[in-house]
Amino acid sequence: MTTLAGKTVFISGASRGIGLAIALRAARDGANIAIAAKTTTPHPKLPGTIHTAAEQVRQAGGQALALECDIRFEQQIEAAVARTVEVFGGVDVCVNNASAISLTPTLQTDAKRYDLMHQINGRGTFMVSRACIPHLRRALNPHVLMLSPPLQLVPAWFAPYPAYALSKYSMSIYAMAMAEEFRGDGIAFNTLWPRTIIATAAVRNLLGGDAAIGRSRTPQIVADAAHVILTSNSREFTGRHCIDEEVLLAAGVTDFEGYRSVPGSAALAPDLFVAAKPPAA
Repeated sequence: MTTLAGKTVFISGASRGIGLAIALRAARDGANIAIAAKTTTPHPKLPGTIHTAAEQVRQAGGQALALECDIRFEQQIEAAVARTVEVFGGVDVCVNNASAISLTPTLQTDAKRYDLMHQINGRGTFMVSRACIPHLRRALNPHVLMLSPPLQLVPAWFAPYPAYALSKYSMSIYAMAMAEEFRGDGIAFNTLWPRTIIATAAVRNLLGGDAAIGRSRTPQIVADAAHVILTSNSREFTGRHCIDEEVLLAAGVTDFEGYRSVPGSAALAPDLFVAAKPPAA
């Protein structure tokens, strides 16, 4: 399978950034995209709403369903998935992209920030997956993809922001566990993480503004890697922790220059939770 044409893709946090890029890549195949996110009105620092994302999906060639959904709340998740099934007839792919981030050490991480990250990243991922699984069981080539890091337990990577690190790694542990739990159903569970930082609002706001953007790649590299994963055989490609660059290299991509946010800029910066080796151009 090389296309998502006619497939229904449920994406949490798809109003902007990586989630939107994945939605638009699937839309170019002619997929149905359920955009499940909180933002319904413009935010001064965070561009994009579920409605602007839906319009972009339609312009890209897909069908779109804008769903106001805060994945901290089970009823909202269940309602969003039910509406997706009502409109599109099922769910073929679930992408757990929604995430909260606070790059703070232990003493600077209060209970409110801790709870937000774990409610969205860990619990939210679990509950969204749980809501989609009954429908994925009836799908042809069903996939669940977590936007979370490989399970490499390096203490130095956890030490600067342990609460955030644990919340993201919990997503990866769910993928590992569910890949085995639902192997007999043919539902693939995998994770995907960038080799370098990605030019998103979070990177601009938290990792150094324009300087960080200059050392980043665009969300398109993650979207293209996600497309490779989501069109693979779900019974064969499951239980894997993937890096975007490695997925594309295996798919035959050798030139990564076009993914740079700023062509010819400074050396690319590795993302969190990956080895700091020099990435390809």
